[in-house]
Amino acid sequence: MTTVFFCASVPVARAETTTTPPAKPAATPQATPSAQPPATAKPIALSPVRVRGKADIIDSMKYDPDQDHSAVGKASVLTKTTTFKTFRDRQIDNLEDYARRVDASVNYSEGNSSINIRGLDQNRILTSIDGIRMPWANDGAYAGSFSTAQGGVSDFDFNSLGAIDVVKSADSSFFGTGSLGGVIALRTLDPEDILKPGKNFGGITKATYNGAAEAALLNQAFAARYNNTVFLVQGGYQNGSQTGNMGNVGGYGTTRTEKNPAWYEQGNFLGKIRHYFEGGHRITLTGEWYDRQYNERTRTSEKTATSRYDTRSENQRSRVSFDYDYKSETPNALFSEAHFLAYWQSIQTDTDITNRDSANASSYYHEHLTLPVESYGVRGSATNHIVTGLFRHDLTYGGEVFLTDTYQTQTGERAVSSPYLHNNFSDMPRVHGTDLGALVQDRIGFRGADWLHITPGVRFDYFQRDPSNTASYQANAGYTGLPHGAHGSHFSPKVLIEAKVAHDVTLYALYSQAFRAPSATEEYLNYSTPPFYQVVGNPDLKPESSRGWEVGVKYGNEKRGANISFFDNYYKNYIDMQGISGCSGYYLCYGYTNLANVRIYGVEANVNWDFDDHWHTWGSFAYSDGQDTDRHFHLASVAPFRGIIGFGYKTPRWGADLSGTFALSRDNAKFITSSGALQNQWNTPGYVLFDMTGWYSPTFYKSLRIQAGMYNIFDKRYYNAAALPYGQSSSSLDMRYYSQPGRSFKVTARIDF
Repeated sequence: MTTVFFCASVPVARAETTTTPPAKPAATPQATPSAQPPATAKPIALSPVRVRGKADIIDSMKYDPDQDHSAVGKASVLTKTTTFKTFRDRQIDNLEDYARRVDASVNYSEGNSSINIRGLDQNRILTSIDGIRMPWANDGAYAGSFSTAQGGVSDFDFNSLGAIDVVKSADSSFFGTGSLGGVIALRTLDPEDILKPGKNFGGITKATYNGAAEAALLNQAFAARYNNTVFLVQGGYQNGSQTGNMGNVGGYGTTRTEKNPAWYEQGNFLGKIRHYFEGGHRITLTGEWYDRQYNERTRTSEKTATSRYDTRSENQRSRVSFDYDYKSETPNALFSEAHFLAYWQSIQTDTDITNRDSANASSYYHEHLTLPVESYGVRGSATNHIVTGLFRHDLTYGGEVFLTDTYQTQTGERAVSSPYLHNNFSDMPRVHGTDLGALVQDRIGFRGADWLHITPGVRFDYFQRDPSNTASYQANAGYTGLPHGAHGSHFSPKVLIEAKVAHDVTLYALYSQAFRAPSATEEYLNYSTPPFYQVVGNPDLKPESSRGWEVGVKYGNEKRGANISFFDNYYKNYIDMQGISGCSGYYLCYGYTNLANVRIYGVEANVNWDFDDHWHTWGSFAYSDGQDTDRHFHLASVAPFRGIIGFGYKTPRWGADLSGTFALSRDNAKFITSSGALQNQWNTPGYVLFDMTGWYSPTFYKSLRIQAGMYNIFDKRYYNAAALPYGQSSSSLDMRYYSQPGRSFKVTARIDF
């Protein structure tokens, strides 16, 4: 509803009265030679005239990336938002592309299927999709040998995303467990992202060829509107081979440096129905399905010329969710916004391993590993706008409850019985997890001094793990009874101070604490191979925790902006695996335990600048240093300094971008082996890469956009230090096996209608 006021002045006594002017007097000899001017009438202000027009309620609730979303934990000074327009312009189709061409502080490791921010990865980075937690699952002892036996956070189609919010801070005061290194908040496409102004139907058709994996990607999205209801249907399909590298040695065994030959197939579906109500309310029902199958001939595990080793993995994710959102139509309403989410989600990882040798039938074996994680939960928050004396408060309070069921099992067969036969039983019991969280934060402003805000906040979390027996777990060779349950709690406070010292320039300082509750695998794994070795969980583990400081300055918006931040975080009770003593019946025993204190500090900077309607540039830079402060060594999970610089030119019909990615060398990283000893990690050389893309939209069909890109133009061999597995022993693969792709090409045809 819009209201317009009009005000006018007229030289009459009453606005609604019409006065007839007197007749002009006849001229007479007695008339005064010079007439006196008439007295000026006093202006009268009309009463305001109210003109009412109806605003589009859908436009009023669209997500604005430049708005401060502190009430939902995404303060603008801590959050980097990237929309699908940037994904389109920079030809981004996966997390590796995002890390390569958008944000230097974000790395993705294909080896353990996890995201790395500020030297932390796996389940120390909270990844969510539409507010739903995506757990990073780990199949324990198998995860080191098969990357497919872990993961879950990458189980989505990147082309189904509408935006990514990266919250870079060690802060659990709003998001709870898992946000030790930050939050990756994925947001799927909304109908509003596709529908053009004034249109009731729209869509995106996209086809891509990616030369790095010889892959074809097809994606289709449709959106429609009927009155105040909008709909979305999106689907994707792709297939291809292994992602190439710069290795040049084929054959079999650990001397191979070429990637193992493979082919994959992937599909996804996303559906949304959303209805808007008068007064700032909306509800959304979402359904999503994802499936990826990867079939590899693992030649690096073959021992002879006649052997064949095949690994097949399948990653599936399904979810159904219901959202309610409220946004006040007036800025000073008592309830300014509210959110509620209820969901069910299932993530399952399956791995099949088959080894056969035509010259040795007794070597045959087949294993099938299954790791399902089912979760369901609710979360919600509300924000009140309150004025007390000299202060204005945006008081946010809320809570979260999520339940998980984790199970692991394996089946299979061998030609000859072996003590290493881990078939037809489970390495852990079924574990039911209960996590509860309650939070409150207050964004305090001063009346008459809108330039200063102070936001204290705290969250309380409680977790409980309840194992239950299964016949499969009781068949485990190391079974000695059901381990006891586990529980714990944690308070996570924060204080954020923001000072707007000039137009669009904000200084900020943050003190925060974060934590991560132990996972089901870390507490209840029981991988036993008597009498050789055993790997066990520990239900008495303490949660990992951190405290840290961050200061920075942020300027501008998504058109012209820049920021720089300095952070220093200290972590306690790191959970890791190392050799343990006191076990009987085994030569070697390993277990999860709480380890040393760790410090990670660094600096990050980003800039984006549209000079005019044609020229633009962007940059991203990240430096971190991480050390074990007890044993004094540099952490292998922390990447060396890395930067991205790009610039481009565009017109309504065509455009081109040139970008460079560079990183310094690293030669001082170590890691702790399972026996507790320190070992050197691979040294990685520095590198400089160049990528170039261009696009064209023909005048006869402006909805069509054809884009092509050449990546790693000079065919440089380089390594992603944060993605290298821990290794460098005589049994490890050659480092060149883990090199990144050389020169590659990508072509995309896209129609927006």
